[in-house]
Amino acid sequence: MDIHNELPSDSSKIASENDIYPPAIAAVPSDQSNPPTDDLSGSIPASAASAGLTMGSQVSGGASNGRGTGGKTAVLGPRALGRALLERQLLLRRSKLSVPDALEHLVGMQAQAPNPPYIGLWSRLHGFHQDDLAAMIRDRSAVRIALMRSTIHLVTARDCLALRPLLQPVLERGLKGNHGKHLTGLDPQELASAARALADEHPLTFSELGTKLSERWPGREPGALAAAARSWVPLVQIPPRGIWGESGQAAHTSAESWLGQELDQKTSVADILLRYLGAFGPASVQDMQVWSGLTRLRGVIEAMRPGLRTFRDEHGRELFDLPDAPLPDPDTPIPPRFLGEFDNMLLSYADRSRIIADRHRPLVFTINGIIRAVILVDGLARGVWRIERRRNCATLVIEPFEPLSEEDLAALAQEGQRLLGFAAADAAEHDIQFH
Repeated sequence: MDIHNELPSDSSKIASENDIYPPAIAAVPSDQSNPPTDDLSGSIPASAASAGLTMGSQVSGGASNGRGTGGKTAVLGPRALGRALLERQLLLRRSKLSVPDALEHLVGMQAQAPNPPYIGLWSRLHGFHQDDLAAMIRDRSAVRIALMRSTIHLVTARDCLALRPLLQPVLERGLKGNHGKHLTGLDPQELASAARALADEHPLTFSELGTKLSERWPGREPGALAAAARSWVPLVQIPPRGIWGESGQAAHTSAESWLGQELDQKTSVADILLRYLGAFGPASVQDMQVWSGLTRLRGVIEAMRPGLRTFRDEHGRELFDLPDAPLPDPDTPIPPRFLGEFDNMLLSYADRSRIIADRHRPLVFTINGIIRAVILVDGLARGVWRIERRRNCATLVIEPFEPLSEEDLAALAQEGQRLLGFAAADAAEHDIQFH
């Protein structure tokens, strides 16, 4: 896996701090072709449909304004929060959303490695095929660019233009922390102009860009110059990077050159927080900061408070949510799912207990910055998986963290066969092993 210059920054250090783009649909249809446990249909209120959300039953005792009996703020435990997350992440049932609508609903997908977004969309969308996403990357309607947490995300072209200006402080803070001492005295505008001219003339890898910039600024660290270019110029990775089954180092050009449009300066921080809540809520201010990399969001949320509903988690933390966003019953049955490496569900909260137990986090978040591909059982990360190729056989290796029931193992094997049919269709033989 080539993750050169794409490793995430340490977002845990961040947590101490209406022209949105909903899918142009009236509702999110459920996948009627899946087995019963994969089809939990419901109705959609108008406000939820406008955010691209499906509607589940309300948590027992919780009204739409987040108030329980006696006017007290309703408390949501990890299980209720987990069900809400899975509903909004299109994982309770495979959705019939189009790929562009799904990408915008999810506010992009983290994409350090090329293939995980394909796995993520396959797990979320009915009938998804690799070509559905590859075609968008080739025709420039989807791009790979550093955004939230200063990490590479796959987003629609529209979101690239809208989100990138808002996240400029995140990239600059990461640049200062990692390379600031190598950039002292450097004029940002001068370097940005030079880097843009080079990358727009001919797409360049970071190594190539750093080398060329060091010719103009001799004595400067080439890696630091390339990192500064990525922070001060919105650089996108061009195909074949990001195309399933193709390889090659990431070459970069400016978003404006690649998309033929200027960045959109009209989107506000409040806009993207509303979209975050639609895909990840209910959530705390600290969660929003971890997801985005932005700091000092409390004031923004306070200004938005009249239009939001509030809850508390079991530790008393205040959670914010869209007024009519879905809150499925905590006992809603959950089909098993396979998530790819770096899936945003695992990276978008300060408190991740709704998706992974604390004792399992070291088994997923490795010391070298890799976030491993996980299995979801009953809505929680309960193990990791990988596909091994040997001659004509593709083997799906599943490693549960703890013993699973026979029923769960059988359901995982069934979903695993589907995964092999998607990710290793060219293999003559498929095998599944539980370790």
